[in-house]
Amino acid sequence: MHNTKPTDLDSPRGRLQQASAKLFQQQGFAKTTVRDIAASVGIQSGSIFHHFKNKEQILKTVIIDAILRVLVPMRTILSSSANIEDRFRRLILCELKAIHNEQLDGFRLMISEWRSLNSDNRNEILVLRDEYEKIWLHVLSLAYQEDLVSIESFYLRSFVRGALIETSNWYKPDGNLSLDQLADKLCVTFLN
Repeated sequence: MHNTKPTDLDSPRGRLQQASAKLFQQQGFAKTTVRDIAASVGIQSGSIFHHFKNKEQILKTVIIDAILRVLVPMRTILSSSANIEDRFRRLILCELKAIHNEQLDGFRLMISEWRSLNSDNRNEILVLRDEYEKIWLHVLSLAYQEDLVSIESFYLRSFVRGALIETSNWYKPDGNLSLDQLADKLCVTFLN
């Protein structure tokens, strides 16, 4: 279990992470320069190196921070409810919140930009991602054992992950459907 705490988003380092994540999301990691990041927060580009040794460390930190921010509520879900259907619905909602939360651009970057990192940094992220996925697989295995779903956990998780990620292309947070309502609809779709 990874014990690092997420960065305070109101701190100078946190604001730098947030600005970087937005730029990486909009422009891509490779096309974003340290100068772009510095300009977006109104500092000299050299000032970034008081917080991070390079651009890659910023990306790694942004992704790790986002995973940690999602792992906390996921762990709470496991400890606060014994009902498997409720756990499943709450995991769906938790992931939807991560995908659609502007403060968690790093969560979406985990999907699109993590391959930009060197192997040591990728491995550090993969350890956290594995912890995240184990929570999902545990709940889905229990759902399979209770005949709430008819597909083994690994396959169902792949399908659920793809469906939830795809919502970033069509779901409108300011539309007629709340994330809670969307989670309800998706939960009903996946369960027997």
